[in-house]
Amino acid sequence: MLNFLLQFLTCSNGSVHPVILHNDPEERQPNAGEYELTEVTSFSDRTDQESDRSEMVVIDCRVNAKGQREEDALLENASQSNESDDTSTDQSPVPPVPLKETSFTIGLQVVFPFLLAGFGTVAAGMVLDIVQHWKVFSEVNEVFILVPALLGLKGNLEMTLASRLSTAANIGQMDTAKEMWKMIVGNLALIQVQATVVGFLASIAAVIFGWIPEGQFRMGHAVLLCASSVATAFIASLLLGLIMIGVIVGSRKVGINPDNVATPIAASLGDLITLALLAGISTGLYQELDYNDYANPLVCVFFVALTPIWILIARRIPSTREVLYSGWEPVIIAMAISSVGGLILDKTVSNPNFAGMAVFTPVINGVAGNLVAVQASRISTYLHMNGLPIAEPSPPQQKCPTPCSTFFGSGMNSRSARVLFLLVAPGHLVFLYTINSMRGGHTTLTYIFIAFYLAAALLQVMILLYLADWMVQWMWKRGMDPDNFSIPYLTALGDLLGTGFLALCFHILWLIGDRDADVGD
Repeated sequence: MLNFLLQFLTCSNGSVHPVILHNDPEERQPNAGEYELTEVTSFSDRTDQESDRSEMVVIDCRVNAKGQREEDALLENASQSNESDDTSTDQSPVPPVPLKETSFTIGLQVVFPFLLAGFGTVAAGMVLDIVQHWKVFSEVNEVFILVPALLGLKGNLEMTLASRLSTAANIGQMDTAKEMWKMIVGNLALIQVQATVVGFLASIAAVIFGWIPEGQFRMGHAVLLCASSVATAFIASLLLGLIMIGVIVGSRKVGINPDNVATPIAASLGDLITLALLAGISTGLYQELDYNDYANPLVCVFFVALTPIWILIARRIPSTREVLYSGWEPVIIAMAISSVGGLILDKTVSNPNFAGMAVFTPVINGVAGNLVAVQASRISTYLHMNGLPIAEPSPPQQKCPTPCSTFFGSGMNSRSARVLFLLVAPGHLVFLYTINSMRGGHTTLTYIFIAFYLAAALLQVMILLYLADWMVQWMWKRGMDPDNFSIPYLTALGDLLGTGFLALCFHILWLIGDRDADVGD
């Protein structure tokens, strides 16, 4: 006779479900624990209809009720004991969501820092136009070679610092005070090491480039160049580094993308501060040559002796330790490239027919460096925030970007490239008008000059933006952080292209007869 076992399964939510269990082995389900669920309206109805069958009600659970209660108690206690951990977890930094930016938003955030940076380069150009006639610049021509190399420090060090800290802020690595101070101290120490070494190497390059054409070597001038370069690089990097940190922390708090404002502001003050320091320090040390033979060597020894201290501080921070060991190649190569641009500037400005080029050199180089640094920093942040792995074991083969994909694509990076490129011509027109209004330089702004100047500036920025699109992604695929490697190369190439194109413009204008009677006055 078929016996039915009514089994009630008690679930975690307290509901009870009746289950009919067949005693006949043939009617049993093949797997233990798998039962057919049958709805039972009432037990009395089943008893009346099947009086010949024995019934047994068993309260049986697949999971022991006592064990379930114990498990629930343990879970409740665990949740209560972890409330403090949950609170601390809620306080931990969460990487922010990437900012969605339209072309208008990008342009609005970039235009004001861009104009500020441009006016800074105009001021630097006015300073260079004045100091080029100072005695130290006329007697020690190699100081002109230092100008692009030291002005390029804003791209080699300060803009790289700004890009690195902007990326860290955007991905949430500076949300807590402890992490923020670690990044600040480590990066400040790092750029002081780099500034001292780059300043020393820039002076050596200036001595070599000045000695080879002339065939004369003066030890006093060599020590003067070394002391002036190292002191200028050290002080300028410290001041600009502090300014950059304040800009990045402040912009993040007010909801502005640091990539759009940090690098232009670094450039706005970088050229002016660096050039003013170089002129002042070199003039003061030059005057000491006749009275004190130990002043220049002592300045070199003092700043070089501080280098081990900065190295020890930078080594303690993991993020800067890697750059301290592997970040020298782009900085040194960029310095060498900028020194070549300085050699072009030295040979051009020393010709009285082209003395008017001095006031425009910081402007054309500074504008291009600002724009390409913004683009490189944005692309690098885009790669970091989207979680794309660095140097995949088998990276997918992608075609080299073309100018059409760089400027006419539908992506965010192409959109920003178009916005930045469209800022070139209006920005330079504003800066040229400012220079002309302040009666700076030795060149009259004729329509021919403006046309040649704008053509050179547009070509320079177009080349740099395309190189940024290619270089940043190329470095990323090969495991190199673009924040540390791309901007030094791009700004150095910008200095070389800008100085070369500008010198070419002045030579062409001289050949076609567009000359000024007051050139060299």
